[in-house]
Amino acid sequence: MDKLNPTMAQQVALAASTFQLQRTGHTPKAVTVVLSGETLVITLHGALSPAEKALAKSPEGAAQVQEYHRQLFTNSAGTLREDIKRITGVEVREAAAEVEPITGTVVQVFKTGTMVQVFLLAHGLSDESWNGTGSTDQESEALLKGLQQEESPS
Repeated sequence: MDKLNPTMAQQVALAASTFQLQRTGHTPKAVTVVLSGETLVITLHGALSPAEKALAKSPEGAAQVQEYHRQLFTNSAGTLREDIKRITGVEVREAAAEVEPITGTVVQVFKTGTMVQVFLLAHGLSDESWNGTGSTDQESEALLKGLQQEESPS
């Protein structure tokens, strides 16, 4: 069996997906990771549960979903910050997430259930580092194997 060497972006996407599953019980449909200078943007597509989508249709419900995800992110982002540091080798200086399910202007969660998380790193990474494999510790490899097994047809 060939050994996979995921890029840093793939490792961060996996960590974000796992983080979302652990904190909400809901796996996003897709994850996009973009690095521009010191800014790391993680977009979780389809991150809201059906109940959250239904609740967000009213202004009051949208406010509840917004506050719930804001507090959840604030109280639990430490583990994702640690994963990002482990993968990239760079400390996360700031992390923020905002929910605006009605207008979609400031984004963590849109009406479609897309979630965006933005992390400001302590310094930038070279293209070679970002596009390379970065950390390939046993934990990353175990997470990747688990994800591949879940995606394999039975």
